[in-house]
Amino acid sequence: MATQIDYYELLEVERTADDKTLKSAFRRLAMRYHPDRNPGDSECEAKFKAINEAYDCLKDPQKRAAYDRFGHDAF
Repeated sequence: MATQIDYYELLEVERTADDKTLKSAFRRLAMRYHPDRNPGDSECEAKFKAINEAYDCLKDPQKRAAYDRFGHDAF
């Protein structure tokens, strides 16, 4: 993958967002792009997977610190 979207942009939150804000944004977007709500839409499925990946990284304090420092290169 040549370019990856910033996890904060993907979740539509600021870099200074707290855990509660991250979780709220994740839940809102996950409901919008969930494959069960959009059957047969591969674009929504891909977006849902990307949202899960972003939240998985940012919810963990150590992973978030590494991401903030090095970006996608941290992983």
